[in-house]
Amino acid sequence: MTVYNIRKEQFSKVLSASGVANRWNSEEEFIIYTGSSIALSALELISHRSAIKIDHQYKLLSIEVQVEVKDIMEIKLSALPSNWKSVIAYPELQKLGSNWYQNRKSLLLKVPSALVQNEFNYLINTKHPDFAQKVSIKSTENFEWHNRLL
Repeated sequence: MTVYNIRKEQFSKVLSASGVANRWNSEEEFIIYTGSSIALSALELISHRSAIKIDHQYKLLSIEVQVEVKDIMEIKLSALPSNWKSVIAYPELQKLGSNWYQNRKSLLLKVPSALVQNEFNYLINTKHPDFAQKVSIKSTENFEWHNRLL
């Protein structure tokens, strides 16, 4: 399975996570957020940054994850609160993600995109025992932002 992540060039050499809290994780939980498509990954990054600077070099990482069904846990829309797309729901969603991160039963967490209906993001648990063996950078290439997006 291939998933995508766009990041600044200086962070593109290794698969690492910042540990900063986000929708599906609490502080000091090292999760790599990826999109099921390049376009979704771009939209997700734009929505989480106060500004994308075109003069900075960004890289598109195609990430290969060798997974079986057992390696993916999915959070279904039906299990989420009605306001799950709102920042107000972050504490509840962080509990779900933290539970997944801490128990390390699956390498990936499949979650619905809050931006694009019927699209999914895949979160990679960098502390999962299979991370080093099953997750690798397949390719890295320059990612150019179109100024109409920004």
